[in-house]
Amino acid sequence: MKKVLLAAVFLAGFTYSSAQETPKTESKEDKDLMTWYHKDFATSKVYGVNTENAYKFLKSKGLKPKTVVVGVLDSGVQVDHPGLVKNMWSNPNEVPNNGKDDDGNGYIDDVHGWNFIGGKNGDIDIDNMEVTRVVAKYKPIFEGSNSTQNKANQAKMKEEFEMYMKSKELFTKKSVDARQSFQRYSMINESIPEMVKILGGKPLTTETVKNKKPSTQQEAAALEILSIVINNPEYSGKPATEVELKLKEEMKEALDHFGPMAKQYDINYDPRAEIVGDHYDDYSEKIYGNNHYEGPDATHGTHVSGIIAGSPQGGEIQYGVASKVAKIMTVRTVPNGDERDKDVANAIRYAVDNGAKVLNMSFGKPVSPGKNVVWDAFKYAEDKGVLLVKAAGNENEDVAEHLAYPTNFKNITDEAPFINNVMVVGASTNKNDALRADFSNYNKKMVNVFAPGDQIYSTVTKGKYEYLQGTSMASPVAAGAAAVLLAYMPNLKPAQIIESLVKTSNLSSANEFGEKSQAGGVIDVKKAAEYAYANFYDGKSNTVKTKTVKKSRPAKKSVKK
Repeated sequence: MKKVLLAAVFLAGFTYSSAQETPKTESKEDKDLMTWYHKDFATSKVYGVNTENAYKFLKSKGLKPKTVVVGVLDSGVQVDHPGLVKNMWSNPNEVPNNGKDDDGNGYIDDVHGWNFIGGKNGDIDIDNMEVTRVVAKYKPIFEGSNSTQNKANQAKMKEEFEMYMKSKELFTKKSVDARQSFQRYSMINESIPEMVKILGGKPLTTETVKNKKPSTQQEAAALEILSIVINNPEYSGKPATEVELKLKEEMKEALDHFGPMAKQYDINYDPRAEIVGDHYDDYSEKIYGNNHYEGPDATHGTHVSGIIAGSPQGGEIQYGVASKVAKIMTVRTVPNGDERDKDVANAIRYAVDNGAKVLNMSFGKPVSPGKNVVWDAFKYAEDKGVLLVKAAGNENEDVAEHLAYPTNFKNITDEAPFINNVMVVGASTNKNDALRADFSNYNKKMVNVFAPGDQIYSTVTKGKYEYLQGTSMASPVAAGAAAVLLAYMPNLKPAQIIESLVKTSNLSSANEFGEKSQAGGVIDVKKAAEYAYANFYDGKSNTVKTKTVKKSRPAKKSVKK
């Protein structure tokens, strides 16, 4: 989810969401904030995940970690980012850049993963929202020129018609919202020079603007905006140059978001055929795409990857929860728009077949025409012992009332998921009196755990770092936690990992937080490690053997290998 700061004061709380991320503006010099999500709740009273103590506990038991490959199904990853390059997965059976499928898996030069939303003609950047695709496909069938045939189709295709009506409602509302928002932000952006002129080099204060008398319509609009912006502490009292810079930055962010929506909600826009070149309606087709790991915009996927396995470098102290044990396999699946079910299913199967044991899925959508194909892939992962970690979503909704696909519940009324290898994650904050992030979805039955997802500092493209927020950030925290447990106790099954994290979460009853997930709290990796070790560890895997050396070396009575 993204939120424009100015929108909160200018548009009465209007927000917008995309790819489940939110840029933040905290100072990058706050090193405590950069790593808050690793903190130990017992000593700091901050609901971090206790990363370092988890490693200490596991090592104290004489366990030696094995590398765990984590598949990141996302927008792409900057594989040569200085904070990630050491922890990127490399296909051991593929010779880089020789134009051959050396390992015979059907994918040429898939050294660090694969891109299912690209082809010989480039890479998908902007794509439709799923509701747009559903409306485009089914409108002629259910609302065509022949009313008799329409009614017959509606009766014959009840499930598709229900999905169409839901999609049509969302499509109509959101396309109008997007268009109006783009117009509003464009107006604000165009008014920035006039606002700067009104300030006349002075700070933004009540005194600066209260006595100004507009002589044109443009001045009146600019003055009205300033009179509202002044109520925001991020702007009030700031020098004119700083106000101008912040306004330009925020308006660029907003326009970069709402501009592409013209295509996302255009039923005639379809880049798939030209760029990817697959037979899209053939769900059995698996061999398509390319090895462009980054794609047009890998900010989201790179941030997610850093949360899982980022490593400190240079002056940067950021590190991922599983930075000591995990390798990132990138599977590009999510465009600037909604992911497609065919790609999600194939991405899961690709990651599983190539050795990933944990998959992170920081995406979601309200309708899913190919949900059965995705569910088949979920079951395939379960059969292979692979854990799927999924973001709960950023609509501030109860997911039992607003199902978010892909889901491990085939029906909202089901008492339990149809598989046992999916962990759904909500986003928590570092504020104990407001522990659930105000954007995070929730449900006592259908959301397993909460993990830090607010003010999360991690890697982004161009070798940089940023704060982002969203359940997209919480999901990789949990995925990293799972990777740590699995690295030291490789016999653990997905259901056992989920149980360990659920049963040992640090609880909170503030603001009914305990009712927002199955766990009723925020995950604690150390406690989960203790639980898994006591209840599920087989006592055989990964034990460090000791060797006694000769007494002639009393200073080295025993060493560990």
